Amino acid sequence: MCADSWPGLQDECAEALLAIRPDNKVRRLPRQGCTEINSFSKHWPHLFPQHGPGKRQDRPIRLEEWRQQIVDANPGNLVRGLMHSDGCRPVNRVKGKSADETCFYEYPRHLFVNESRDILEPCGKALDLLDVKWRHSKPNTISIARREAAARLDEFVGPKY
Repeated sequence: MCADSWPGLQDECAEALLAIRPDNKVRRLPRQGCTEINSFSKHWPHLFPQHGPGKRQDRPIRLEEWRQQIVDANPGNLVRGLMHSDGCRPVNRVKGKSADETCFYEYPRHLFVNESRDILEPCGKALDLLDVKWRHSKPNTISIARREAAARLDEFVGPKY
């Protein structure tokens, strides 16, 4: 499911499905406020570790060696996909005080929220490969708040469109 407010991401999703299984048909099914983009194949469970019975966060999701090699060679692509699916880039507004007046400043930051440690850990490792400083602001949240780290991440994530 892709929000209709991000048609560029819908196109990228469809292109990715075709790149993996070029002989498969990709369908776009409109829903209220979003579009379901799907392609049927009996091979999806072999290619994507998130497929399986039950809640995703309750079952192990492991990157096999060949998948990890792809991530290690392209950590920016993994982080971009994760941030566009379960992340956001808010502006943090801070109120401070100088000697005689109240002052405000603001800066962009990135947050990635996911309930699965098996997804948070590869995200953190990929951020390390990109030399992006991060921390857990909550057990299920990765925060990239330092100015230079947010700017570095912007090089890979880019805006949603």
